[in-house]
Amino acid sequence: MARIIAIAAPILILAGLGVGGTVVLSKLKPEPEKADEAPAGLNVFAEKIREGNLEIEVKAQGEVRPKREIVVAPQISGRISYVSPDFIDGGFIKQGQLLVKVEAADYELAVVRAQSSVASAQQALARETAEAELARQDIKDLGLEDASPLARREPQLAEAKAALDAAQAQLKEAELALQRTAVYAPFSGRVRERDVDIGQVVATGQSLGRIFANDVVEVSLPLNDEEMGRLGLPLAFASSTEHPGPKVVFAATVGGIKRHWTGEVVRTAAAVNSQTRQINVIAELQDPYGKGADGDAPMAPGLFVDAAIEGDTISDVLIAPRAALRGDDRIYVGLPDEGKLSIRTVDLIYSDPKGAYIRSGVEAGEYAITSPIQAAFDGMNITVLERQPDGTVKTLGNKGAKDDTQTEETAVASNGGKKEAEE
Repeated sequence: MARIIAIAAPILILAGLGVGGTVVLSKLKPEPEKADEAPAGLNVFAEKIREGNLEIEVKAQGEVRPKREIVVAPQISGRISYVSPDFIDGGFIKQGQLLVKVEAADYELAVVRAQSSVASAQQALARETAEAELARQDIKDLGLEDASPLARREPQLAEAKAALDAAQAQLKEAELALQRTAVYAPFSGRVRERDVDIGQVVATGQSLGRIFANDVVEVSLPLNDEEMGRLGLPLAFASSTEHPGPKVVFAATVGGIKRHWTGEVVRTAAAVNSQTRQINVIAELQDPYGKGADGDAPMAPGLFVDAAIEGDTISDVLIAPRAALRGDDRIYVGLPDEGKLSIRTVDLIYSDPKGAYIRSGVEAGEYAITSPIQAAFDGMNITVLERQPDGTVKTLGNKGAKDDTQTEETAVASNGGKKEAEE
């Protein structure tokens, strides 16, 4: 027993000294200083909300096509004897220019035969007129008052006149067929394709080629109901001097260069597309190969173009960065002096890559947060950062008053274990 006490006593003494020392040290430890400032919140980037004018613009795409395009076809049949050197794929033609000519010999002979028939009919009418005059004189000399029309040769005279009219009609028909051996361009334009050549026999109505007018081209632009409302266009719109259509800027890459052409909306389609539920707005460009061209680049049929339709201008709207918009109608606003986040519901007009356009809900000069924030709530602690033109980042609020500027990398890294504040 004495041996056990001899072993345990030192152990108990050492344990007591350890506990006592711990208690003494804890009593002597100084109280931690209380921080005067609240812990810094999540670093977020923000941009000022500004006031400006909203120029409404609607984007669309479409294919350029000529306003007038026809199939060139003869109204008579025969062998091709002439083809204009301009009547080739891509050729320029003028109104009234001879494009194709069909051999006219058969039709010239038909004219001669018709002229002969007219001469015979005229001679027969003259003879019948004289005989009718003699018959009327004989009836008068005989004192007959109830002579029949046949005795007065009235039917014979009418038949002769009808025969002359028929002969003259045949002559006009033959002359018309002779004129139709030459096919002329009904308007100035360009040749899309040619399907015949000299020596080929063609039938009535057979395609000789396709031509289109180059005075006007048009683009059909599909828009939905919201876009139509934004432009203020009714479903049955037609431009006039009093109510001109919106201006349209077309763009396409031609020859590796971005080209632009300026036209206008002239009308809307007659009906809504039953499959897409959109309505086509027709825009035109005048003189696409001349004054309407972009330098040496015309807006040729077949081009697929982007179109920017310009609407009205709305004055004094609030403009926030597009990245600041959360959902359809919310914006996170940073309050730099308070270091807090404020969630606002706004009256959004519409948004595009250039910004979100707002009627109310925020004020000009407030800071719209552009950084992504998870689990955001009203009153959340944040530190508002603003990018400067020189690439540095300025801390706004109390820290900003000390002119605390840093690089963006430093600002992001200063979050420590918090979520990185990136745009």
